[in-house]
Amino acid sequence: MSDSKKPISRRDMIKGSAALSASLAAGLSLPGTLSASGAKKRVKAVQNDRIKQILVSWPFMSFGENWNLEQLCQAAVDLGCHGIELVGPDEWPTMQEYGLICGMSVNGMPDPPFEKGLNNPLYRDEVIAKTKQRIQECADAGVPNVIAFTGFKYRDLDNPDAGVISPDEGAVYTIEGLKELALDAERLGVTVCLEHLNSRYENDDYRGHPGYQGDDIDYCADIIRRVGSPNVKLLFDIYHVQMMNGDVIARIHEYGTDLIGHIHTAGVPHRRELDDKQELFYPPIMEALLEIGYEGYVGQEFIPTRDPMEGLREAIELCDV
Repeated sequence: MSDSKKPISRRDMIKGSAALSASLAAGLSLPGTLSASGAKKRVKAVQNDRIKQILVSWPFMSFGENWNLEQLCQAAVDLGCHGIELVGPDEWPTMQEYGLICGMSVNGMPDPPFEKGLNNPLYRDEVIAKTKQRIQECADAGVPNVIAFTGFKYRDLDNPDAGVISPDEGAVYTIEGLKELALDAERLGVTVCLEHLNSRYENDDYRGHPGYQGDDIDYCADIIRRVGSPNVKLLFDIYHVQMMNGDVIARIHEYGTDLIGHIHTAGVPHRRELDDKQELFYPPIMEALLEIGYEGYVGQEFIPTRDPMEGLREAIELCDV
């Protein structure tokens, strides 16, 4: 094979993306207004748009440069993304001013919303009521998805001595709760997406969630199958799947669009940028999504450790297959 036909390696692709960004920053940027980080607008990171990318709000509003909502909206517009996710109704009017969609809304529970979930009778009535309210609000505003969680396995979060909920018991309660939510979701045309989270990391609420019951992606997938509703699906978070189970591409093909309703990304193992310092290479994962006919959103959910605009540009270009 001649040099001109050698396949492009993972490192070459990432370096090429970085080089393009650097060249643009050095003088090839297009005229325009200031971006979220203060630099001039450049060519959009999204060119193919076969993968519909959006920005997850909390990493960029809580870390790095601590963007406010308007800065995050401007970043999404500058990069060519479709919208922002994990924001509530109060934020939607501002996003609409920028022509952006909310790809997925929170379930209305107090922070952290993943602790009190559908698996626990102590909290389930509140979870269901708040999620139903958010489903209605999403339907009224054209927001397609609402997030849901199994919750932590502890019977009483305020009383550790109360014991734990068994996986089988937690699954039964979660299925019952999702079936009740499915009635509203189907009627209103909204999808409820159950998120799988990793439980490996202690003392770091952003990298892992020790005690979360739905920490096995196959366990969560089985719950979705048993619910049996086209409006209840998986939030397939690639970072969490790789941390707990692996075989990301194989599972994408196994679950297909019957089970997968939403996607999140982040570098593994530190939930950082999608660069060559992490163990996942995202273009083949995005290709696998296209192969199964996935048409939902892919939310960039990494925690920035450097210029967030550059990290986002690099990640979005890698996923724009």
